[in-house]
Amino acid sequence: MKLPNRVPSTSLRTPGRDSRRRLVLLADGDHVQRRQLSGRLKRSGYRVLEVADGAVALEICCERAPDLILADLMLERLSGLDLCRAHRALRRQGYGYFILLGPGSNRIDVAEALQAGADEFLTRPVSDAELLARIAAAERVLDMHDDLTAANRELKSALEQLSQTQEQMNADLRAARRLQQAMIREHQRRFGAFRITLLMRPAGMIGGDFVGFHQLDDNAVGIHAVDVSGHGVAAALLTARLAAQIEAMTHDLRASVSGLVTTLNDMMLDGPQTDAYLTMVYARLDLARQRVQLVQAGHPHPVIQRADGSIEQIGNGGLPVGVVAGARYDELEVALSPGDRMLIVSDGITDAVGPRGEMLGSDGLRAILRLNAPLSGNALLESMSWSVSSFASGDRADDRSAVLIEHLPGAALSPHPSAGDAPPEGVT
Repeated sequence: MKLPNRVPSTSLRTPGRDSRRRLVLLADGDHVQRRQLSGRLKRSGYRVLEVADGAVALEICCERAPDLILADLMLERLSGLDLCRAHRALRRQGYGYFILLGPGSNRIDVAEALQAGADEFLTRPVSDAELLARIAAAERVLDMHDDLTAANRELKSALEQLSQTQEQMNADLRAARRLQQAMIREHQRRFGAFRITLLMRPAGMIGGDFVGFHQLDDNAVGIHAVDVSGHGVAAALLTARLAAQIEAMTHDLRASVSGLVTTLNDMMLDGPQTDAYLTMVYARLDLARQRVQLVQAGHPHPVIQRADGSIEQIGNGGLPVGVVAGARYDELEVALSPGDRMLIVSDGITDAVGPRGEMLGSDGLRAILRLNAPLSGNALLESMSWSVSSFASGDRADDRSAVLIEHLPGAALSPHPSAGDAPPEGVT
């Protein structure tokens, strides 16, 4: 009866392994015993090297790396125990199975043999049956070691290929990072009495936050701060597409600020179906009227620090973009007097987590603004970024971005927080 789940025994071994004759080193000072053992081994298909000198045996171990070593305790110049110790100290390819041979059944000899690194200790006289049984056990160990060595070689090769692939991916990500950074043509620019400064710190090589500004005409500047859900390659690809769409739409001055965000929401829902959505603030700065029209769509509330140092939170919250079909977004208009400044940040800043699990939040952001009241422009945003990193113990779990709009002329800002406005622990 044919059993389909049985495999012929000859196929259980690695192809080619049966035809390979293992090399055996036989070190024995007794010529008669050595010849007898050598004959048994050769009849079993092994290649045998015979020596009577322990030092010569060690040289052969170094040069030939025999698969199996049978050594008598009593050898010339170097004892069997010392040969075993020296053999174990060698750096060699493959495993060498070591069997020590000795007289009687002295437990001390057995213990010393195992401590010296021997795999087996056989007492003389050794019968053919016992010798072949012990060598069969040695074969199983050597076969397992050969299999493990081959598997390790394959694993090493796979790891090398993976490392090369990872390096290529890192190179691609570095190139993508440069391209994403190039999306911000200018990090700072002055428009008459106003100055706009940008900050973008991705959590990884590339991220899902992007910020920007572009002059619409002599009296208007469009400003956007966007945070695409997630971060990494997928988010970065979506930001690149959205950046182009936003820039194209903003040049239509007939469109309202809220109309632009509504159109973007419809485009995302009508486009390829993904789980991605975004939060954003889109603003239009009127240079002549010194006012800002803006829509907040799920993004953290913008804050205004007035010339007298007071801070107010603005915005109506609103739904994220790309979540609800037909969503409508409310516009808000605020005036920026000389000395005032507006800060728009992503939730990578407000949701930064401190050492005890507490979030920075709007209170922490207020504290940072008060502590950095004398600073402006890039210096303020860099100091804020450092404070957030310090609060989060250097951890950056999400992308961080910010837009700072400053009305430059005017009274100096209050350089110190009031007594009742001490910063939360961890903010410096």
